Amino acid sequence: MTTDNWLQESKATLETCASEPIHVPGRVQPHGVLLVLSEPELRIVQASANCAALLGRGHEALLGEPVEALFGPIHRANLGDRPSAQALLERNPLKLQLTVAGRLVDFDGIVHRSNGYLLLELEPSRSDAQVSFLSLYHQIQSALASLEAAQSLQQLCDATAVEIRRLTGFDRVMIYQFDSDWNGRVVSECKAARLEPYLGLQYPAGDIPQQARDLYLRNWLRLIPDAGYTPSDLVPSRPPGSSGALDLTFSVLRSVSPIHLEYLKNMGVGASMSVSIIRDGKLWGLIACHHSGTRFLAFELRLGCELVGKFMSLQLGAKEKAEDVDYKKRIKDLQPYFLARMQERQAGDFLEGLVDVERSLLALTGASGAAIVYHGDWKLLGSTPEKLAVVELTRWLSANIREDVFSTSSLAKDYPNAEELKESCSGLLALRIPEPGHHYVLWFRPEVIQTVSWAGQPDKVVESAGAANRLTPRKSFELWKEVVRLRSLPWTAVEEAAAAELRRSLVDVDLGRQVIRERAARDEAERSNQELDQFAFVVSHDLKEPLRGIEHYSKFLSEDEGPRLSLESRANLGEIKNLTARMQALLTSLHLHSKIGRVEFSFARTDLNAVLQDSFEMLRSQIRTSEAEISIPRRFPDADCDFVRIGEVFVNLLSNALKYNTSGKPAIEIGYSDGDPRVYYVADNGIGIAPQHQESIFGMFKRLHGQDEFGGGTGSGLAIAKRIIERHQGRIWVRSQERQGSTFYFTLSPEGAPSDAELA
Repeated sequence: MTTDNWLQESKATLETCASEPIHVPGRVQPHGVLLVLSEPELRIVQASANCAALLGRGHEALLGEPVEALFGPIHRANLGDRPSAQALLERNPLKLQLTVAGRLVDFDGIVHRSNGYLLLELEPSRSDAQVSFLSLYHQIQSALASLEAAQSLQQLCDATAVEIRRLTGFDRVMIYQFDSDWNGRVVSECKAARLEPYLGLQYPAGDIPQQARDLYLRNWLRLIPDAGYTPSDLVPSRPPGSSGALDLTFSVLRSVSPIHLEYLKNMGVGASMSVSIIRDGKLWGLIACHHSGTRFLAFELRLGCELVGKFMSLQLGAKEKAEDVDYKKRIKDLQPYFLARMQERQAGDFLEGLVDVERSLLALTGASGAAIVYHGDWKLLGSTPEKLAVVELTRWLSANIREDVFSTSSLAKDYPNAEELKESCSGLLALRIPEPGHHYVLWFRPEVIQTVSWAGQPDKVVESAGAANRLTPRKSFELWKEVVRLRSLPWTAVEEAAAAELRRSLVDVDLGRQVIRERAARDEAERSNQELDQFAFVVSHDLKEPLRGIEHYSKFLSEDEGPRLSLESRANLGEIKNLTARMQALLTSLHLHSKIGRVEFSFARTDLNAVLQDSFEMLRSQIRTSEAEISIPRRFPDADCDFVRIGEVFVNLLSNALKYNTSGKPAIEIGYSDGDPRVYYVADNGIGIAPQHQESIFGMFKRLHGQDEFGGGTGSGLAIAKRIIERHQGRIWVRSQERQGSTFYFTLSPEGAPSDAELA
């Protein structure tokens, strides 16, 4: 049989195993007897076919009989009061005696319930397996102390393997850990010197299929004292009145899959035991025990091993968390080093700054190689693909990946050319450098089978054909290699976080330079604004005096020479007077606008309801004349603002709502929406504003209508309102449709205010 042939046969066998209903085998291991009892009568309704060999009475004679027919009424008392499931556990094992072939035989009775029946499993007590309570107590206590003393996860695994072997005498004890895809690996081993080591071996998930893992999660311990056994059928095949086979999930005698027995046989294993390792409700791994011959363990000793497994499970979480914390600390300690080296470098030496810390850059993520791609320059560190392959990979990243930090342990799932890179890059962690363009820091991991070493001879060829060669550790390892092709070891959350933190460090370095530039630009802009405000203040103040002179002289001329002037001259004189008034109004608005940027605001906790009342009072005449209806749906809460200035905002918005209205009866609503920050609004049913003008209306001296339309004005009111809101660090905007009214919104704090893009 060729290697391909037995791999295909092994796959078929494993697929059969994966669908096998192993919790209802209808059989038991023959080293014990299973009796199924009805309650409360405790009559035997189902029994294993090996009763005659172990009990001296055949199953035919026992079916329908009460249990006291075997053990007498004294033992029936332990079962007849319908004890709870917990009470049954506390009574196990029942110490029973039975006369078989003229001699008294001791049995351990293990009781539990299934399918509405009481299951009584009987195992003959063997003199060589008897363990005194005190002796067992000290052995277990010593084992737990050894586990507790472990300082790391690996030491915990090693101590567990050693202690379980010391307790049980098995030839080999392994700690077997599952990965995220349920492939397994032997992470610790304690064995007899003559045996080939299995430490480090990897196994495909199919070796322990899903339904088997489910049973391991529910049942802490499984013992096969004789892997060469012939199973004993249950008679009848299903309990009376039942539609299905008896569920033997918690049976200690439950027969195991014949495929698993074949696997053990091919490994040369005569007996096995497994103890589950469970963390946070999930199967983490197994304590797997193998023996070359048969190996029976007393029930009490099995309970002790189960206790060790549970104790290890508890310690496991603490050890993993401690190692996780240590790893995070080591990575975190690298961050200041990176930042310091980056800050020492100028922008043009960015690449050299990262190359300087090559070893730390690889250690940061546990990678075997890295590449830095920056402004057309390339640096390769450690084990990496060829430069051209890295170039193509970064082009693909730029075109297809949007995340700032991207990771995969199977690049072949996404990247077409990944198989060519498997020896250095089956796994990729990519960091996009936060600058314009496509710049990256890339970390590589090789295909996982490149990093795993076989304890014996990994390239040994299968020497013979036949069923006996289908399943062995070596062949299972070959299957595992097929399963994990083109995959690397996974990137941990800590390593991904380290890459993200490095990116933040790079941002900090870049921002450090940008902040200096932006601060200088901001200071310059602030000086310019102050100078502009000062200029506007001076201009508005200094021009008022000559304008007043023009106004006075035109008035004098009109009074003194008016009768002698022609009609045209008198009209021109009137126009001079109007233009002077217009100019004075513009200068007054300019003065007010510049003043907003210069005067100190009086910020305090303010009753906005009082602000509104003052605003209504100022506009009383307009409101009464227009017969406007003003509604306020609910009372306003207090706000931190300047009482007078916010009053000016409300007056301006209300005045515009009254003025720009052709409906005959203005309807205005003033309110706010809850949120952070709170958004205030003034809505009207006026003429509306076309979309193209909804930003420009906040400009200084911006009017959308003729000078004489809608009562005139300088077009500065909304510009002043905007300046007041900005002094409150808020924003003001409008939503409107022509002939359908307008709603002006504003906030009084920066948090959550809409961005420019949102307002566009």
